[in-house]
Amino acid sequence: MKNVLLLCLQFVLFLIIFVAGSLFPPFHLEHVLTTTPTTLHIFVADGLVLMIALYVAIGVIEMLTKRIRTALPWTTVAVLLAAVIGFYMKFGFITRDL
Repeated sequence: MKNVLLLCLQFVLFLIIFVAGSLFPPFHLEHVLTTTPTTLHIFVADGLVLMIALYVAIGVIEMLTKRIRTALPWTTVAVLLAAVIGFYMKFGFITRDL
């Protein structure tokens, strides 16, 4: 029961970091996906980078507390679920008119 609660909290944390990094990009990592004469489609990768950095930091903390076998699989599920939901909700994708 405790693991499921931590999974939900980590999922929400990863999703918030993904949204915040996509809306307020600190590194300005932008990749042009497609371009036409009238529009430009861009992916802002800052939210994804921040989410992965947070995942690595949580993994290091779990390793130092010797909970890597029990807690890291749940954290991995939370980050993958947040990434899938974030991409489904199109966080980081921008369409600009030229």
